[in-house]
Formats: sequence, C-alpha cells, structure tokens
Amino acid sequence: MLEKLIAYLSKELDIPAEELDRDTTFESLHLDSLDTVEMLMDLESDLGVDLELEEKLATLGELADFIESKLD
Repeated sequence: MLEKLIAYLSKELDIPAEELDRDTTFESLHLDSLDTVEMLMDLESDLGVDLELEEKLATLGELADFIESKLD
C-alpha cells in the first residue's frame, strides 16, 4: 500500500518517488485539507473501500497502515 501512496503522490505533486518514504509527513508535502480529501476520494475510488478517517494521520506510513486495516 505504501508503494501505491508514494506513486500517487509522486504523480500528483510532481515529486520524485525516491524523496517519499514511510516517514514523510503530509505537512512536509504542504498538503492542505482539500488536497487530503481529494487524495482520499481518489484512493477510495481506486480501492473500492471507505476511508473515513477517525483521527488525523501525520505520515505516509500511518495512512498506508490505516488503509491496509480497512482492506482486511
């Protein structure tokens, strides 16, 4: 899942994938709440799963773990 997130963000933000990893924070990517909502909607559509966040996630790794828990 982490690889999918990295590929998505690399494409959307025009950032080399090598610069993104599990510990990359959303704050460091300068994603605002609208960007985050759009990303989650895209991922929900792509994965066919509801990704309603109950808490604020800070890193790509946290989001990847959250998504994987929803897919189980």
